[in-house]
Amino acid sequence: MKSSQQEKYWDKLAEEKEFPTPFHIEEFEKYASRDMNILDVGCGYGRTLNKLYNNGFKNLSGVDYSQGMIDRGLKLYPHLNLIKNDGDKIPFPDGEFDSVLLIGVLTSNVEDDAQENLISEISRVLKGAGILYIADFLINQDERNLKRYQKYEDEYGIYGVFKLDEGLVLRHHTEKHILELVKDYKKVVFEKTVYETMNGHKSNGFYYLGRKQQLY
Repeated sequence: MKSSQQEKYWDKLAEEKEFPTPFHIEEFEKYASRDMNILDVGCGYGRTLNKLYNNGFKNLSGVDYSQGMIDRGLKLYPHLNLIKNDGDKIPFPDGEFDSVLLIGVLTSNVEDDAQENLISEISRVLKGAGILYIADFLINQDERNLKRYQKYEDEYGIYGVFKLDEGLVLRHHTEKHILELVKDYKKVVFEKTVYETMNGHKSNGFYYLGRKQQLY
């Protein structure tokens, strides 16, 4: 569940925040064709969708709950289909998409049930054998992060959750937790890496590609 405080945060910073988390398009292209219908959940200002567009993908849609981010994206990339997402439901029919992207979104949906509901919604709109691509942040072992994980564990009940000075609550994850979230998918790729955060720090991270399993 997204708080109104978080929504206001992203709206306020929509014109100035840059999201450095990369999209590994060279990996994605191994499993995706250019005629696929692709959805970016938590698309921000559409940077990843525009990268896909510039690489020949044309059936592209994005949803984000920040109107400020959507407005910025439509100004930057008017050729993209970007939609404000009201509430937790993805505003598309069942089985609409061949692939769904989720880049740097789990980190700002810190509660387990919120993340589980998000993956469930993604599974609803994803076709059988569709591709799920996730990139996000993993637990770090440096002193700065360890201190803030410990500080906020009592408050939020989850190790890895922390609060920025500006009030935004975020989460770093264990590999075990991520793989449990996507247990109904067949893992194709899981690569650990290091990302730059939006505030200029380094963090452990990963990118994952999985295929929705058919239920018979």
